[in-house]
Amino acid sequence: MNEQIGQLSSAQVRERLAMPLPARPAAIAAAEYEARLERARALMRGCGADALLVTAGASLRWFTGIAWGASERLVAMLLTLRGDPVLICPAFEEGSLDAVLKIPADKRLWEEHEDPHALVASAMAERGARTLALDPEAAFRIHAGLRRHLDASAILDAQPVIDGCRMRKSPAELALMQHACDITLQVHRLAAGIAREGIGTDELARFIDSAHRALGADGGSTFCIVQFGHATAFPHGIPGVQHLREGELVLIDTGCSVEGYNSDVTRTWSYGRAGDEAIRIWNLERAAQQAAFDAVRPGVACEDVDRAARDVLEAVGLGPGYRLPGLPHRTGHGCGLTIHEAPYLVRGNALLLAQGMCCSDEPMIVVPERFGVRLEDHFHVTDDGAQWFTPPSIAIDRPFAD
Repeated sequence: MNEQIGQLSSAQVRERLAMPLPARPAAIAAAEYEARLERARALMRGCGADALLVTAGASLRWFTGIAWGASERLVAMLLTLRGDPVLICPAFEEGSLDAVLKIPADKRLWEEHEDPHALVASAMAERGARTLALDPEAAFRIHAGLRRHLDASAILDAQPVIDGCRMRKSPAELALMQHACDITLQVHRLAAGIAREGIGTDELARFIDSAHRALGADGGSTFCIVQFGHATAFPHGIPGVQHLREGELVLIDTGCSVEGYNSDVTRTWSYGRAGDEAIRIWNLERAAQQAAFDAVRPGVACEDVDRAARDVLEAVGLGPGYRLPGLPHRTGHGCGLTIHEAPYLVRGNALLLAQGMCCSDEPMIVVPERFGVRLEDHFHVTDDGAQWFTPPSIAIDRPFAD
């Protein structure tokens, strides 16, 4: 098609997959984990909590280094205002958790027939803690289990503590996210390069997964959406395999992780010459994306960034609000150890942006039953504006800046 789309042979792809990317950044250091605990304690004091319970999931990894999925068995960190954190875990999992634990911690081990929530309450009592801030991602069964040992009024929402800790990324976190984004952008380049008439969405998704692995991501794709033609009008796709035809739009939304930190990049481009209406909508999408980016700086409300993107679209008759044709969802979401996390660029969110916050910028335009265009790049807030992790697309037939 051109030097960016449909131009790569199998040999060229193998050669580019073998080309080294910049060196992988260092993992999060021990001193940073300690600083995270102290930050949490400061926020706990601010909301009147004597203790914080962080359950299995991304926040447990953020505080302890333990990447552990939630299940019916309680695995959690109890942090009090003084003393080492307490790790609550099944006795038979102790060795597995020790292998990945990044912080000094006391332990309370429980056997299969025992109630782990009683261990939380007893550890709190030992340290004189009366109020507990509970991880907002905790399952209801955990809340119910704690209620057997703590008064309901003693259990608080830990959302202000968790978000207050995780929303603003450190230089080490930004470096890991940048590396993940660099990998995914290269994967996008290669995926566009192998496009050919008749290729299936399934084949392209398999290639994207293998390319993420080859370039050093932690595993393959963390997710992958590949849509052609009319299927691009559905923000997260539709079931079934499509095969690419001349003149169709291609939408690819994918990402990977590096040390748990995520990338999330979307490109929409045309295979062959696009129609005039597709070109017009693509250009509006790019303008809305840029307007949102230009609105970003410390002290600006998240909802004002969303408003900046919508103003571009509504000025030409798209929308208003979530009405189609137009933008059916928020302009962006935070990203870090999870692909979607606070802060969210959405109407009604008066949270003020601050240095170190990271968000996607993706004000997708949907033209029902015809096509959709989504350009998604992430930025982080700087002292006086924003900085892209990935350079935005140039044109509908030039999805990459270089």
